[in-house]
Amino acid sequence: MDVNSALYADFQNLIQLRTDARQESPEALAEAAKQFEALFTQMLLKSMRAASLGDGIFDSEQSEFYRDLFDQQVAGEMSRGKGLGIAELLVRQLGGADRLGTPETMPPERLHVERPDRPSEDWQPSSPVEFVKGLWPHAKRVAAMLGLKPAVLLAQAALETGWGQRMIRRPDGSSSLNLFGIKAGGAWDGDKVAVSTLEFEGGVPRRQRAQFRAYESLGASFEDYAKLLSENSRYHRALDRRSDPGEFLGALQEAGYATDPNYAKKIHAILDGETLGGALDALKIGRDLPL
Repeated sequence: MDVNSALYADFQNLIQLRTDARQESPEALAEAAKQFEALFTQMLLKSMRAASLGDGIFDSEQSEFYRDLFDQQVAGEMSRGKGLGIAELLVRQLGGADRLGTPETMPPERLHVERPDRPSEDWQPSSPVEFVKGLWPHAKRVAAMLGLKPAVLLAQAALETGWGQRMIRRPDGSSSLNLFGIKAGGAWDGDKVAVSTLEFEGGVPRRQRAQFRAYESLGASFEDYAKLLSENSRYHRALDRRSDPGEFLGALQEAGYATDPNYAKKIHAILDGETLGGALDALKIGRDLPL
């Protein structure tokens, strides 16, 4: 369900959403919480303006009207994604553990409530060490499948996600868990997220909106990366050079994996850099761990 800023001030729509939420609709519950947060934010902005020292010399009924519209739009934008956190608290109050009861009082069949439309993990590491620790089991397993060193996959994922700090996120704020920046083409029938991305055309960076794949787990992201390289013939040349990380990354870039002309160099810099090396050393993992 897409959030429309024009609906934030529609109390009838909010009441209807809250009614749907009470009927066990997780989507309506999240939407109602977001709209409530937007309304609260708009009221907060209005109160802040009312506390000013007085009207400006150019203020009029028309300027106040357009100012209210502007505040409504600002409130809507502030409430998107994770927003101020009010929506999340409301969801917990209306649809979380408080509503279902404590673990001691819950019926056995309701102790584990899963939402099929949400990823099973919402992972955002706080440091490179935590990044490597969380991904190492997956990197080791998939690297063995591809014939690569795990550190190569960690370096590529670090570049694509900013060490996990810039993960592509779904409209509700949850992580897409897309570790390798894989786009959702016509053949992809899974979840996807549309975001603004920087692409290079003729060496010139341009902002574009593109669809990216979304996964239910970190392991699924790694496995899809392995499947992409193994089944798409354009990347076979890169896999033929897997014994040398530099040649592998160069061939991956030449095959069109990314439009950034310095993509391979950036990954190689992370691979040989102190940040990854320090994280691996802290976890007592060798950078050149044999397969």
